Amino acid sequence: MRTVTVYSRPDCHLCADAIAALHALQDELGYALEERDIGSDEALMRAYFERIPVVALDGEELFDFFVDEAILRERLESRQ
Repeated sequence: MRTVTVYSRPDCHLCADAIAALHALQDELGYALEERDIGSDEALMRAYFERIPVVALDGEELFDFFVDEAILRERLESRQ
């Protein structure tokens, strides 16, 4: 199964928006959704602090700040 990972932090409104959008699409598009709190890992904090939320598909970063539904759909369909 394909995996979408969101690198985020608590109390981040853009993160909450991205996670909500991804949850709304999850059943339809069929992917596992992982949420990673960058505050719990120093390396993640250094990598993503100023870019969150960062959304990755199977380890490949796709988006910073916002989820582009059309691109996500296209990328998921191309990997089937």
